[in-house]
Amino acid sequence: MKILFYNHTAQVSGAERLLLMILSRLNRANFDSVVVCPRGGPLVEMASDLATPVETVAGLEARFTWRVDRLFRYLRSFYEVISQVRQKVITIKPDLVHANSIRSGLVATAATIGLGTRVVWHLHDLLPRHPLSTAIRCFVLLSSRTQMVAVSKAVGVNFRGAFFPLQRRINVILNAIDLDKFYPNLNGGQKQRDELNLSKSEMLIGIVGQITPRKGQLELLRAFAQVLVDVPSAMLLVVGAPLFNGDGEYLELLKRTARELGIEHRVRMPGARSDVASIMQALDLLVINSTAEPFGLVALEAMACGTPVLATATGGLPEIIEHGNDGWLVPLRDEKSLAVAMVNLVRQPALRTRLAEHGKKRVASRFSADRYMTELQSFYHRSCFKSQAVPADLGDQERNGLTA
Repeated sequence: MKILFYNHTAQVSGAERLLLMILSRLNRANFDSVVVCPRGGPLVEMASDLATPVETVAGLEARFTWRVDRLFRYLRSFYEVISQVRQKVITIKPDLVHANSIRSGLVATAATIGLGTRVVWHLHDLLPRHPLSTAIRCFVLLSSRTQMVAVSKAVGVNFRGAFFPLQRRINVILNAIDLDKFYPNLNGGQKQRDELNLSKSEMLIGIVGQITPRKGQLELLRAFAQVLVDVPSAMLLVVGAPLFNGDGEYLELLKRTARELGIEHRVRMPGARSDVASIMQALDLLVINSTAEPFGLVALEAMACGTPVLATATGGLPEIIEHGNDGWLVPLRDEKSLAVAMVNLVRQPALRTRLAEHGKKRVASRFSADRYMTELQSFYHRSCFKSQAVPADLGDQERNGLTA
């Protein structure tokens, strides 16, 4: 089976990390793959390093907006990219197009109109309340060739919406990670702690991910200022870099806020790091303070490393973390609760150890790459060789979590 993987951006974040894992583990005896994505970003080289052919097209400029001038610009970008992707599909002749985001799905389904090619949208995002979200759902509803894979039940329910009969077209395959890349090593993060001049007794709290408002780094800084009142020796590590649009301005806001709060001497912002596993192992606690988190790959990565996780109870995170057993959940947008939870966890090493041990077991048993690839490759076969069918093992709406 030949699969064309289309990604609307050449930058690499959570969705692209999952795509790269798929490409590295796809059974090449049964699947022939090619990646189509924009030029000028790290995804091209990273996919090529996996011995996967890469074809390039223009980058897609498209965001949810209420501004008419921007909307027309985005529509022109869609038209240009759809035309280029259609030519790639005609030339490559794939059996299936795997579109690695909602925006990629819009392009792929439009680009294959009249060609009969089956399309899978990989849903990594939560649709906002917006007229365009309704338009997207209507568009999918009209394409019988299109099925969807949601990275969590929360994403599937969100995409279906309140009034659209899409549940039989949405298949939930929970995300996974390559456990071997995050297995604790002998260093245990000590090198990273040495770089920060931290003693073993000092508590290192971290947040890892794209620098962007929805990740909640700003609110975490304010909560951390409260933590320092009770734990003055704590250190906060903010790992990540801005990737899109105005996120660079957000990074400057974070730095300015740390100065204004008088905590800049207890905060480090090292930017993007390639040694994420070692960073995780250096942490005493990983915080995920997202306001919207479709799944939360970083939670799996930390748990696999043996690092306890404190997260907001939003999106797919409660599907990963069982509160009080293998992680700790706090209410969304509640800085006081976040600060209290950080202090309590810092002061209870036995609790952190128990959460870490249970978290590692949970990831190994439920979120391995082997499990994921078995489910995904089976889904590919069903999508191509059954007409408009709901997979037998996912057709039960109670099991795939898309009941009302």
